[in-house]
Amino acid sequence: MGWVETSQKENTLTIIFYLLAAVFVSAISIIFIPAFRGIVSGTFMIISGVIMVILGSVLIGLTLVQKVEGKHKKYLILTGASAAGFFVFALLHNIFYALAQVTSHISILNYLMKAFEVIFFLIAIFACPIGFVIGVIGTIVMFKKKRKILKKIQSNKL
Repeated sequence: MGWVETSQKENTLTIIFYLLAAVFVSAISIIFIPAFRGIVSGTFMIISGVIMVILGSVLIGLTLVQKVEGKHKKYLILTGASAAGFFVFALLHNIFYALAQVTSHISILNYLMKAFEVIFFLIAIFACPIGFVIGVIGTIVMFKKKRKILKKIQSNKL
């Protein structure tokens, strides 16, 4: 495989990564900054959730197909899984909330559904964003290290 083909594949991975980070930042800013909530509707949150699931899945797939190795692979997979997981776990939280309402007359099922609801809520609200931030920071650090190594190799060839 030539240098150009490898470079294009790495660029695709980098573009998907930065797109995912941008969509995540925009979705989080709408949640936490009230001024943005008036500008966009709830439809944007649904669309950004679907985009994050798709981009997260593509990032994981590209990471595995391109055979990225070491810590860089772990950070990319953590980033993709956390991004996709945020909206998947939020959806599961809502599904189990609805099931808890439906099974309210059966006490053991009601408590089980409420337990699942709380677990998925905590994963969506705490674990996924923390994992995403760790993955993004680690991936950016790995990108910078790789860039320095490539510059050093190119300067040695000249």
